[in-house]
Amino acid sequence: MTTPAIQRWAAFSDDPDGGNPAGVVLAADDLSDAEMQAIAADVGYAETAFVFGDGRERGIRFFSPVAEVPFCGHATVASGVALAEHLGDGLFVFATPVGRVEIATGTGGGRRASFTSVEPWVAELPQTDLDAVLDLLGLARDDLDPGHPPRLAFAGNPHPLLVIAEQTVFDGFAFDPLRARALMDAAAWPATIIVLHELGDGEWEARNVFPVGTITEDPATGAAAAATGAYLRATGAVAPPARVRIHQGRHVGRPGLLEVGIPVGGGITVTGAAVRIG
Repeated sequence: MTTPAIQRWAAFSDDPDGGNPAGVVLAADDLSDAEMQAIAADVGYAETAFVFGDGRERGIRFFSPVAEVPFCGHATVASGVALAEHLGDGLFVFATPVGRVEIATGTGGGRRASFTSVEPWVAELPQTDLDAVLDLLGLARDDLDPGHPPRLAFAGNPHPLLVIAEQTVFDGFAFDPLRARALMDAAAWPATIIVLHELGDGEWEARNVFPVGTITEDPATGAAAAATGAYLRATGAVAPPARVRIHQGRHVGRPGLLEVGIPVGGGITVTGAAVRIG
């Protein structure tokens, strides 16, 4: 295999040491599934995006170091900004494994991109799944915020979502990554477990459990931010149209910021900066 050019970006940050690192391969047309998986494992980031075709409408697929992921928000932002470097700012359309995703890029205080998710949904989280997640995190039901019930939220991937009432509990939970991987595989959750804490005034903080390779906790998760926006709309926690900001990555030393636009209906928009690494 002739290794294609691999770009490395930090998404949802204007600092290469912040946000969520993503690999981006813009000329992936000739790569097999096995070759893409090998590249993603070698890059070692939570996901690497592989982009196909030319022009402003492209195909895209996402691989973690261990498996293909249906959708990845931070790698979508990174790929949109990478394409904008070559083709100029504006609208791009990605054909993803879960459907059509639009992403708009612009320059203002650095390169930024906004993607709009596929149609989201929110469902009850089965009690057995809730108990399994609480046990994994060493939490009790009393630790949950009574104003924000647990749910299963989808905006490209299904995510179990919990809201913790107290900041100290949110900061202090820990988990065994091998147990987390086994639980997530058994439940067919291909992406992250979302754990939130409400800061007030439209500000939230997130931690996302995501054990892949050497990674245990994802620094900034665009797909999870979109699912969170869908959750806030479905549970009446916001009155759409609304905007919230999600802070993520502090617990793993890579702070980032995700801005979430929540319309009355349809897909959720997630916006963030992206900067090259190295």
